[in-house]
Amino acid sequence: MEPDQTFRIALIVLCLLVLPIAVTFRLKSRTAEKLDRRQEGWFILATLRPAGLAFWVGLIAFMINPSWMAWSSAPFPVWLRWAGVAMWIASGGLLFWTLRHLGGNLTDTVVTRKEHTLVTHGPYRWVRNPFYDSAALLVLANALAAANWFLLLIGGLVFLLLVIRTRIEEEKLVARFGQGYRDYMDRTGRFLPRLGTSRRS
Repeated sequence: MEPDQTFRIALIVLCLLVLPIAVTFRLKSRTAEKLDRRQEGWFILATLRPAGLAFWVGLIAFMINPSWMAWSSAPFPVWLRWAGVAMWIASGGLLFWTLRHLGGNLTDTVVTRKEHTLVTHGPYRWVRNPFYDSAALLVLANALAAANWFLLLIGGLVFLLLVIRTRIEEEKLVARFGQGYRDYMDRTGRFLPRLGTSRRS
């Protein structure tokens, strides 16, 4: 079997195992409450979701027929592609752990719900945005396994836009939770665990 077909099957299996779980958490968190996505800012509204859609279209195209994405294939060695599969498994585990602790607080925007709570347990004990960490790792894992520079490039753009949006999101959380969130920021890193003393000490 050709390497592309092997990794195509691996990505299909992993997606079929993890995506239904993620969708289930998303559906459980839905409410009738309206969320104003315009608070993300027009730049993020105009770029983040179209970039995310482009990534998914490229990934699904690869999973249907790798030759459809041959125009953007990259000469990654097989061992690196298997490292992408391993990263996929690890990041899928992080995603599940994150969603389990986030619970009903999950939204697809920067706005908090009326019943929103400050989550500081599970992976949130160490970083403030483990959901975005898992997303970034999944993007990288898919790009490596598919050996595709387009997925790597567009996925990197998606993560960059999430980083920009995170600043807006954290401003909303400070406004909502006040000193409690500021203290939480002192104890944790935005995307990586904070080492040493807090930034205010």
